[in-house]
This record gives sequence, structure tokens and C-alpha cells, in this order.
Amino acid sequence: MVINTYSIIRCNPSWALRVSLIIFLGFSLLVSSAAWAQTKIGFVRTERVLKESTPAQAAQKKLEAEFSKREKELQDLASRLRGLSEKLERDLPVLAERDRVNQQREITDMERDLQRRQREFREDLNQRRNEELAGVVEQANQAIRKIAESEKFDIIFQEAVYASPRIDITDKVLRALGTKASGK
Repeated sequence: MVINTYSIIRCNPSWALRVSLIIFLGFSLLVSSAAWAQTKIGFVRTERVLKESTPAQAAQKKLEAEFSKREKELQDLASRLRGLSEKLERDLPVLAERDRVNQQREITDMERDLQRRQREFREDLNQRRNEELAGVVEQANQAIRKIAESEKFDIIFQEAVYASPRIDITDKVLRALGTKASGK
């Protein structure tokens, strides 16, 4: 008995579909692996760029200069508050009831004022930091685009669980931003 392909296909059409699918997938893998071999991929460690680049360091210094006076004022206010609290505790046994209540009220008011000022300081600092970082990110993205175009990259990732050092272009980005790359 001779079995030909036509009789198998006619008896079992799902088998023919499976064979066709396997042939198609095999061919697709060959074509896609050839295309994948020609794809140029890069990776940038964003956290390094945001820490080590010249624009990021300049932004950090600018923020420190802008907020150092307010930070010092908050530290001075906290020191005064600690001093008043310590004085109240020392003088508590000899203070009249009315003086004790007045000093406690003054300390409570100062604590509220300090907490409000600290909260405003953090909010302002975070807002300015985000503004400065947005500028740094924009500069970094421009540098990455220039590198990608000049070196003919197909794709550059900025987030990954793992990236081989072979495709890491962070040092090139840092150099493009005017930073001496440390090779970390």
C-alpha cells in the first residue's frame, strides 16, 4: 500500500495545517534572525547621566546655591526651637503656671511654623529639581539622538533589567555632554 501526501491531507486536514504552520514559522525565524543580526542596539545608563554629566552637576550646584539660604534659616529656627524646649524643661519646676502655658504655646507655634516652612521648602526644592532635571534629560536625549544618527543605531534603550557592556554607550553620551567619562 502506497500512501501519498494527498491522501494524508484529505484524511487529516489539521495535520496539513500544522505542517504548513511549522514550515512558515521556520522560514520566518530564518528571515527575522538575518534581520536581527543587522540591527544595531545601544543602551544608556540614565542614572549615570543624571549624576555624572556636566549639565546635571551644574544643575545640582545651581539648586544648592538657590536653596542654601532657606535651608540655613530652617536650621537656625530648629536650633532656636530646641533651645527654647530645653530651657522650658530646665525651668519647669520654678515657672509659674501662666508662664509655663505661655512658653508651651510659643514652642507649639514655633513647631507649627517650622513644619510649614520645611514642607514648603521640600515642595519648592522638588519642583525646582524636577525643572532642572527636565532640562538635563532634554540635553541628554539630544546627545543620544545625535549619537544614534551618526553611528547608525536602530534603537537605543534607557531602561533594562540587564544590558551587556558591549552595547553600553553611556560614556559616549557623557562625552557628548562635556563630561569626562569614568567608565563605570
